[in-house]
Amino acid sequence: MRLRYSFRMYPNGPQRSALARAFGCARVVFNDALRVRETARAAGLPFVSSATLGKQLTEAKKTPEREWLGEVSAVILQQSLRDLDTAYRNFFDGLKGKRPRMGAPRFKSRKDNRQAIRFTTNARWKITPGGDLSLPKIGDVRVKWSRTLPSVPSTVTVVKDAAGRCFAAFIVESDLATDLARMPETEAAVGIDLGLSHFAILSDGTKIGSPRFLRRAEKRLKKAQQNLSRKAKGSKNRDTARIKVARAHGRVADARREFHHQLSTKIIRENQAVAVEGLAVKGLARTRMAKSVHDAGWSAFVSMLEYKAARYGRTFHRIGRFEPTSQVCSQCGVKDGPKPLNIRTWECGACGAVLDRDINAAVNVAKAAGLAVSACRARVRPGAIPAQREEAGTHRDGQATVVGIPSL
Repeated sequence: MRLRYSFRMYPNGPQRSALARAFGCARVVFNDALRVRETARAAGLPFVSSATLGKQLTEAKKTPEREWLGEVSAVILQQSLRDLDTAYRNFFDGLKGKRPRMGAPRFKSRKDNRQAIRFTTNARWKITPGGDLSLPKIGDVRVKWSRTLPSVPSTVTVVKDAAGRCFAAFIVESDLATDLARMPETEAAVGIDLGLSHFAILSDGTKIGSPRFLRRAEKRLKKAQQNLSRKAKGSKNRDTARIKVARAHGRVADARREFHHQLSTKIIRENQAVAVEGLAVKGLARTRMAKSVHDAGWSAFVSMLEYKAARYGRTFHRIGRFEPTSQVCSQCGVKDGPKPLNIRTWECGACGAVLDRDINAAVNVAKAAGLAVSACRARVRPGAIPAQREEAGTHRDGQATVVGIPSL
């Protein structure tokens, strides 16, 4: 399995200038190639191939208008053309139904929140004995290594976010035997119901509270945003205030991502099979709960569960979003109909069990995925257990008796 390991970089002044130059050159090459293809499409000409774009790039570097493209590594420019091919491929696959639909490639801007360049092995980048990352025509950049790489990386992508932070993302191949040894097999299985009041409810009765990172940081974010709105457009003070806003949002995103990683790793470590319910996040994001839905980050969490399950030999199930997990009693399986969101506990009309809405849904998620889990935790308190069919009857004299239940 291919994995991405990201580390924080700390370039100095000249290295930041070199990175800015590389980001700009990669962006110009991408936009020039996109403009060529869009011009050909508008004129009714055939689709311009990648080989033709590569030849045009080589010729453009010899002209006075684009001779500064030679100041950066040629690998960066070639990878920018490959990124354009990937964008077109994803767009066409979406039209064919091979993947979710997405928009056509768009022109990049120097004001984009994210700038990135990619180096392959052909660029002859390396990790120095001192732990620095040596990049061609940029220099040896200091990197803060939080862990060791499991294998020799094939590519490295340098990313600059909206807050001005730089990261080095390495693509490595993981060792399946090593991953399986890290997390031995277990017999446990769990179903997960995701929510807002509680982030996750497990079928074993465990409820994980929602940290609500964005809600807790709203006061600080509001103050930073108001400070930004007071600055004159185009001024240095506005740019400084914008970075402060981006850093505040970055801290929220980092805290949320760390929470997702820790919780998903814990669930995968303790369970051999995991089942979750597919959620219509786009639909929920158009309701009055939009801010809370985005703050929870369900899609990112489920994606982490999915790839970690594949990495460590676990089984991952995703049931349909229309499965009536909140309407079915996990004790007897009778469907009791939809219920308003303010009803958190309900009593089954068939068996009389009083059920916790969230735990009951988590148990039904596991059962819908075919996982063998116990439904005892879904019950808040047991109801009256009805007599079995063979235990109740009527004698010929018309007197009704129930075996095992005292007569009144």
